[in-house]
Amino acid sequence: MKIERLAIPDVILVVPPRFADARGHFSETYNEARFAAAGIEARFIQDNQSLSRAKGTIRGLHCQRAPNVQGKLVRCLRGAIWDVAVDIRGGSPSYGQHVAAVLSAETGAQLWVPGGFLHGFCTLEPDTEVLYKVTGPYDRAAERGVIWNDPSLALPWPVAPGEAVLSEKDTQLPGFAEAATWFPAP
Repeated sequence: MKIERLAIPDVILVVPPRFADARGHFSETYNEARFAAAGIEARFIQDNQSLSRAKGTIRGLHCQRAPNVQGKLVRCLRGAIWDVAVDIRGGSPSYGQHVAAVLSAETGAQLWVPGGFLHGFCTLEPDTEVLYKVTGPYDRAAERGVIWNDPSLALPWPVAPGEAVLSEKDTQLPGFAEAATWFPAP
């Protein structure tokens, strides 16, 4: 298993090995002991899967605050995504900064996004399916989000603003300034 700590070291790119033969390939995508050895000591309680029909679909930027903070282990089952995590942990030296990675069915790469981060992605291909394991249950009251194109974040989304496909809910999210109190400094 290849482990790469990104520019914000708490966000980790995980690339499980694939074993290929004439039938296709096999990969162990999660192993609690190996993940713990890599610094990902999370208890996953739920799997979520999404299908996005159109290239340029954006889902995010989302998070959940206490009492049901969610860490996410994200992977792409079909197609490809540009996956992004924005640090919103109060007192963090990387507060307001982001890291991103391309996840695809072809590579099998996964992104660990711990609690205290906004998370979102943009599909790079049509009919893209994403699976993510989460560490907390869905909690509507704890759910928060930031508008995807907030100018103060200046995220380099791989889609032109007029071509982005968003849910009605995601078009109504507040700006980044709202996130300042969601994960206060310890």
